[in-house]
Amino acid sequence: MFRKFWWISLLLSFLAILVFYTTNHTQTVITYKVNILIETERLIVREITLSDKECLFKLHTNPEVQLYTGEPVVESIEEIEKAIKSRINNYKKYGYGRWATILKSEMQFVGWAGLAYLPEFDEIDLGYRFLPEYWGLGIATEASQAILKYGFDQLKLEKIVAIAMKENKASIRVMEKVGMEFYKFAPYELGSEDAVWYWCDKKRIAKNKPH
Repeated sequence: MFRKFWWISLLLSFLAILVFYTTNHTQTVITYKVNILIETERLIVREITLSDKECLFKLHTNPEVQLYTGEPVVESIEEIEKAIKSRINNYKKYGYGRWATILKSEMQFVGWAGLAYLPEFDEIDLGYRFLPEYWGLGIATEASQAILKYGFDQLKLEKIVAIAMKENKASIRVMEKVGMEFYKFAPYELGSEDAVWYWCDKKRIAKNKPH
């Protein structure tokens, strides 16, 4: 009798596996969507999680990426894990932070962009950092425009700044393209050389919006 109906046992096993996969796959998709904050034509901007550690490690161990940041290349995955936990705390504390940026056409992590509160200056900073293979595609501009809109419209922020080394012409160009204006030359850290500061508010962004 058992041999006669062996295929029933096999079918039930297959159905059990299918239900398990479907349930867990659906949960993964739902979890992913919960973290999405901003969506543009080409990009998804979402909260960073510990599952991003390998992608962030690749980003922050690249000397080209770190060149104009004032930071050394990261040397261990533990450093990244610590940084991610700090960013997650910032989401809870401030309601914003540095966010993962995903290129929709490839569903690929390309870097991060977002806001950070700078307590030493009492300012909110727009920042971005992307893998070199995605430079020159307008991703930083597209992400920054969407983040500024989110900051002013959703978070009701009054002012946002952006800071770059004088040598970082590409980053400064992004600040100008999104409608920010020159603010001042001032150090970003105590004892460091002057950096270039730009700033904007909602009215300034609307006034300088490209047509």
